[in-house]
Amino acid sequence: MLWRVRTNLPDRPGKLAPLAQECGKAGANIGAVQVFTGRTPGTATIELVVRTPDDWSEPDVIQMVRRAGGDSVVTHEVNRHALDDQPTRYVKAAQQILDHPETFPDVVAHLFDADVEPTHGTEDVLEMQVGNAVIQIRRETPFTPAERVRGSALAELVSDVLSRQSPKAPDTGGGAQPTSVAGDNEVSVLVSGRVIGRASFEPGAAGDEPWPVDMWVDPSWQRRGIGTRLLSDIARMARRQGAEEIVLTAPSDSQSVLPMVLSAGLRGRIRMAGDTVTVRIAVNELRT
Repeated sequence: MLWRVRTNLPDRPGKLAPLAQECGKAGANIGAVQVFTGRTPGTATIELVVRTPDDWSEPDVIQMVRRAGGDSVVTHEVNRHALDDQPTRYVKAAQQILDHPETFPDVVAHLFDADVEPTHGTEDVLEMQVGNAVIQIRRETPFTPAERVRGSALAELVSDVLSRQSPKAPDTGGGAQPTSVAGDNEVSVLVSGRVIGRASFEPGAAGDEPWPVDMWVDPSWQRRGIGTRLLSDIARMARRQGAEEIVLTAPSDSQSVLPMVLSAGLRGRIRMAGDTVTVRIAVNELRT
């Protein structure tokens, strides 16, 4: 069985020797090791990938590490990909981000063995800023300072890629310009009388819940700034009617959500879970 283990050890020469000795005595083989600066002075955070006998359980691994003097031990079972070369993993993640920047939340969560959704509220949170959007990932094992720096660097890469992807100028087919028409809780964008995009909202189920927003853009007009226009307009309309926050959901493979939120200049929190990406946008500070 393979386990990823994190523990804190005193930061002094020979700190890994007792750990290696205990692994050897227990018949556990160390397949990979990383050393991070600890979160408190005088400590180092050690990450190991350890292969143990098949009948071992999580408590067995924790007890072995504690015998070597480790504290704050966290471990979970992993597959063979945990033994992949770490620099190679980061290079592959960067390539995915360059090719598909909208998948950044999912890519970075996988890279850090983390999740994008809270489970019971006690996880450590890593926040990364992409333009005005905040991407959060979380896990039980605390993120090290080095990992937080790496996350920020990847977020800067996403911001740079998206800043180079400006929307195409709309082909208005003879000079007709898109116009907006607003209702009580809906905004539509039309060209020559034809609706090419629509956004609407519903009040939240409770006073402090975000207001759900539904959006649609004609496929032939996507990635041309129509979604950005609709999102900006519907956010301000919801604010005028008392919303503090709106929430937008879309398929996780959508390539327009992240660029749309950034182009609209809105402050959002983006999470990807399963087949859905969720964007929560605070509108309480918008000028209406």
